[in-house]
Amino acid sequence: MALIHHTTLKPTKLELLTSWMPTRPWYQGGAGEPELTKAGGFRLDDPEGEVGIEFMVATDGPGTGAVAYLVPLTYRGAPLDGAEHALVGTMEHGVLGPRWAYDGCHDPVLVAQLLALIEGRVEAQAQSITDELDREVVRSYTGDGPLSRDFGSTATDDQEGTVLTGPQGLTLRLNRVLRPASDGSPLLPPGATGHVEGAWGLPDGSRARAVFAALHTAARA
Repeated sequence: MALIHHTTLKPTKLELLTSWMPTRPWYQGGAGEPELTKAGGFRLDDPEGEVGIEFMVATDGPGTGAVAYLVPLTYRGAPLDGAEHALVGTMEHGVLGPRWAYDGCHDPVLVAQLLALIEGRVEAQAQSITDELDREVVRSYTGDGPLSRDFGSTATDDQEGTVLTGPQGLTLRLNRVLRPASDGSPLLPPGATGHVEGAWGLPDGSRARAVFAALHTAARA
């Protein structure tokens, strides 16, 4: 169980993301600085209790025209070897001290726990409340047997998201640009072997839903 500390962060997560997100291929904004708002998300527990795992939804822009992004992040008390390219930035945590924030798609702890969530072996935790499940997170898995954790260390970004290639002809896609279905269509991607969907808040107080991650065979990726 992750313990949520309500304390200060310098710089804040959104301040780190403001400079980092425009460097990503999937960022949809223009040349100006992002106008980010934390709109939702959830957490997963690290079984070893060392790494913070957060799937944040951050919106960019005002009102109904804001674009929603999925930003998986991990927080560590020391640098992750070989992951310099995935470092979002460093922060000073009011309780835990220095923290290294990483793009979680490149962190094996986050990837392993996301696969465990898809399989149903772990449950999504509330983003800001200790020991509270996030009931809005939905997952599915129709594959045969347990998933291998050997998805390697390579995560490839494109204009919509990030793809991790694993064994047995599987790919795991994280949708960085979140596109909720507005017509009542099923959210489960066609041909998906497994998926995770979640929700976030809109400016009018309503909730939007979209697929956060989808697991496919190679032929369907």
